[in-house]
Amino acid sequence: METRNLNKKIVSTNDHIIRAELRQLIEKELDKYRTQTGKQADIFEELGVSHGRARIDIAVINGVMHGYEIKSDKDTLSRLFDQIHEYNEVFDKITLVVGQRHLLDAIHQIPEWWGITLAKIDSDERVVFFTIREARQNEDNRVLISMARMLWRAQALRILEEKGAADGVRSKSRHVIHEKIANIFKNDPNALREHVMTALFSRGNQRVVSPLVSNGG
Repeated sequence: METRNLNKKIVSTNDHIIRAELRQLIEKELDKYRTQTGKQADIFEELGVSHGRARIDIAVINGVMHGYEIKSDKDTLSRLFDQIHEYNEVFDKITLVVGQRHLLDAIHQIPEWWGITLAKIDSDERVVFFTIREARQNEDNRVLISMARMLWRAQALRILEEKGAADGVRSKSRHVIHEKIANIFKNDPNALREHVMTALFSRGNQRVVSPLVSNGG
């Protein structure tokens, strides 16, 4: 999939150019999804998980929660091990978008169900994406408390109110509230996922976007 022309001085990928082109590509796919299904879909950049201990570069919500982590040629893989753990507990699918410099090392680190997309600059100095492996469904790694932590405190309390389970926890810490949420949905993680997706959609302009990390992976 080809993208717009870039400055001829660019010889290796960086986070900025990958992110910009990837977002354009995803937006086109989401437009098709919305047209075909009539359902809501959106993109979230720098979406925090585990109370912000990790932030996925791009998260796509379109019936599932699909995370995209970018590792450009100018990034490092130093944080990838911890990110794998955090993302596995939350997302239904995950794709690593990686520069050629890190491709082989990254393949040996990520789970087999993660997708892999290679991002590189072609001979015409344009960004191109090559699908190495499609992302598969995360079957066994999601953790309810980690999913619950994606809810703001007020959003989690609202769910407990709807379930008639808010008594005794309204004044408690968010940790206690999230534990209560996880316990309520222990037999139905997909229902909790639906609540999380609805909560993300509802934030609108209140989304918190962190500054982009440069060369840090």
